[in-house]
Amino acid sequence: MSTVLPGTEFPLGATPIAGGTNFAVASAADGVLLCLFDSQGAETQIPLEECDGGVWHGFVPGIGPGQAYGYRATGPYEPCRGLRCNPAKLLLDPYARAIDGEVWFGPEVFGYSFDDPDAPSTLDSAGHIPRSLVVDPSFDWTDRSRPYHSYADTVIYEVHVKGFTAAHPAVPEPLRGTYAGLAHEAAIAHLVDLGVTTIELLPVHHYVPESFLIERNLTNYWGYNTIGFSPRTPAIPPRFGPAVPEGRSVSFRPWWIACTPLAWR
Repeated sequence: MSTVLPGTEFPLGATPIAGGTNFAVASAADGVLLCLFDSQGAETQIPLEECDGGVWHGFVPGIGPGQAYGYRATGPYEPCRGLRCNPAKLLLDPYARAIDGEVWFGPEVFGYSFDDPDAPSTLDSAGHIPRSLVVDPSFDWTDRSRPYHSYADTVIYEVHVKGFTAAHPAVPEPLRGTYAGLAHEAAIAHLVDLGVTTIELLPVHHYVPESFLIERNLTNYWGYNTIGFSPRTPAIPPRFGPAVPEGRSVSFRPWWIACTPLAWR
């Protein structure tokens, strides 16, 4: 786990290939530490030695889907220049295909010191933020046929996953409020009966409820406080579905997904 090879600067994110995983992240930092976490939360830091075109990269043998990771950036802390490198802060991979965990608010998650806002915080944030996950980008349904509709016959329905399924009497209670509930035959039958051909989901990014909502035991219903912006496969927040199987994710477009209900049968 402590061995790192040069790897490649593309694609960005964590990409498992034969024998290990390639990590690539764009950063203006002077140095980037890849942080790998085991099942007990123990951290192993691996410096990425290669940087091409502003992308730090490395290939770590033996690492595969399911691995939890993050980054730490070393370099200048000069907010007036837009530079806030602080190795005390664990960073999510902006190109993470999946994210595990929640944010636990406290002074540890802030980059600056509460005693001196112009100085960097020395508190380690690792115990207070989620982890990025390495996932298998392959899919086993790419060869499935799907119905096509002309624009004149297309009916697009925008739907909130939880709001649509939470009170649906025919959706099994354990599936209500989840993606699995949206894919249930009763939910699909309702959409088909309405004449809907395509659905667009409201935000399916990984988001964090604002701290003032957490203090009130509330959540961000619409999901617009996003921390996972990956345009490839944003992760499913735990509140919206059954746990993502280790090493797997679900592919969604940012902000919404268009899919045809009949293709799910």
